[in-house]
This record gives sequence, structure tokens and C-alpha cells, in this order.
Amino acid sequence: MDGMATQKKQEAPLLPVYLVVGEDALKRDTVMKRLRARLSAMGDLSFNSDEFGGETAAGADIVTACNTVPFASPVRLVEVRAADKLKKADAEELVAYLGAPNETTVLALVAEKLAKNTRLYKAVAAHGKTAVIDCTPLKRYELPKTVRSMAVNHGVTLTEGAAVKLVDLVGEDTVRLNNELKKIALAHRGTDAVNEHEIVGMVSRTAEVKPWEFVDAFSARDVRKCLLYLGRMDSVSPHALLAMCTTRLRELICARAMADRGNPRAVAGALKAPDWRVKNHVTWARGFTAAELRHAVIAARDTERAMKSGTDPKSAFVDWVLEVTAKR
Repeated sequence: MDGMATQKKQEAPLLPVYLVVGEDALKRDTVMKRLRARLSAMGDLSFNSDEFGGETAAGADIVTACNTVPFASPVRLVEVRAADKLKKADAEELVAYLGAPNETTVLALVAEKLAKNTRLYKAVAAHGKTAVIDCTPLKRYELPKTVRSMAVNHGVTLTEGAAVKLVDLVGEDTVRLNNELKKIALAHRGTDAVNEHEIVGMVSRTAEVKPWEFVDAFSARDVRKCLLYLGRMDSVSPHALLAMCTTRLRELICARAMADRGNPRAVAGALKAPDWRVKNHVTWARGFTAAELRHAVIAARDTERAMKSGTDPKSAFVDWVLEVTAKR
């Protein structure tokens, strides 16, 4: 996960700078905790650390902190959070500093995103392969396995179904997942693994449904899920969902045509999409007749016109969804 994840890497010489970058906040926090623990073992950080926020920090002030001599310790820590928010001139101050950094300071730049082609990124990367610590979030399908490992750190085990359900309820934010696991560990009794039923009883849904989850339920003609998911997607407009569903219907028309020709495996190639994204397309397409798919696309055009001419967009969209997903 990071440049200090193993004992071998922990024993490696400290670099004068690290870039802790990626959208996984839990990974970033874990990396910084390990870095602070390592430096604390070398000397008292309470007198030898400074923190800055990239939104407001001046590059000159950060450089001054980096060039300060440590007190009763061989090393200082200077942490810049939201380093990707530094103004260009302030970032340039750091680029210049990193050309000849202070050997008694570790500068930790923490950021959600920082493009590899920026001068600051390149200045950090020049200090070695372990200078940039990747905190990219896991893919959703990878999360249940990670959640089970996280649970063990809190003294409990989760069944596979429980981990999947927790991700479904809480979402992909690892900080929130970790907080829920703390609560589950405190509430769980006994040594048996926490099961899916317990998760449902202990955890309330906080995850907003992703648009693609709705489109998948629509493709499967699952009316109950469609209506349930619609109530959990406050940030997605009916116009956007109609466009996404219409695109999916066209994909299903293609998938059905391929299947009818006896060539269902050619769907990915025809749609220029990876296999995993279209793995259910033939099954979903066979849930409609060819006429139903064509009619659904035509009805989508009518619904779009109605939405643009003053009809309540959400009502028009829901009526269309109910019409298309109803099984005759």
C-alpha cells in the first residue's frame, strides 16, 4: 500500500520528502501514522513538527520550516496537507527547495490528486521510487476482501457475505467503513464471524446508490430495486439517468442481435467495451423481446421531449421506467 508498509522498507533510509497521494483517505492517514511513529522513535516530534494546509500556506513559510534546525532530535517533520491545492508560485518554492533539501527534515506532502507531469510531482519523484506513496482507492469488487482484513485489526471476523453487505450499505469510503467496523467490533458478542444478518441489524445505509447500480437494476427489469435506488440518488438528475438507460438499451439491442446470431461472445468487441462491463448484457437482453427494446428506445425519446416541455422530469422518468421494466 505504501512505501513504509513492510519492515524492510521501514528500515530503509529516510528520504527528505514523501508525496502521499491518492483518494483513499484511510490509506493516506495510515501512511502518515506510520511515518510519525517512525520519526517519534527517533526524537520528540512535539517540538519538531509543523503542519500546513495547501489552500492557505505560503511556499516561503514551508521552506523556512523545512530549514529549521531540529531541537534535541536528529529529525523534523513538516507536513503539508492538501498539497495539490498549493498556488503555483508556492509549489515552485518547494520545487526549488527539493533541489537541495535539508537533510534533517522530512517533508511530507499529502494530496488527493497530483498529476505526474507537474513540476512538484517530478521534484519529489526524483528522490527515489519510494518517495511517491500511492493511495489510490481499491475497486469496489476488491473492497470486501480488504474489509475482512480491516475487521481482523479490530478483533472481529466477517463472513464474505457480511463484508459485501457492509460495502453495499456504507459505500466505498474506507474511513467510513473503518469507523463502522469499530462499532461492529464493540457491539459483537462471541467468537463467531459477524454475518450478513448482523450487519443489516447494526449498520444503517449511508451510501448513495451509484448511477450504474440503478442502470443495472433497470436492465434486469427489477422494478423494486429501481424504485428503491431512485430514492437514494439525490445528486443524479432524471435527464442524466434517462440518457444512461437509453445508452444501455441500445447496448442490449446489440447484445440480443449477437446472441440471436449465435455469437454472444462478440458483444464486448461490438460495443468496444471490456468483457467485465458487458458480462450480463446477453442475459439482460434476453429478458426483453426485440420489440420491447425498440419500443423502450422510442418511448425514451418521447419522455425526453416531455421533460423538456414542462412535465415534471422525475415523474416522467419514473413513468417511463415503470413502463419499460413491467413484465408482460
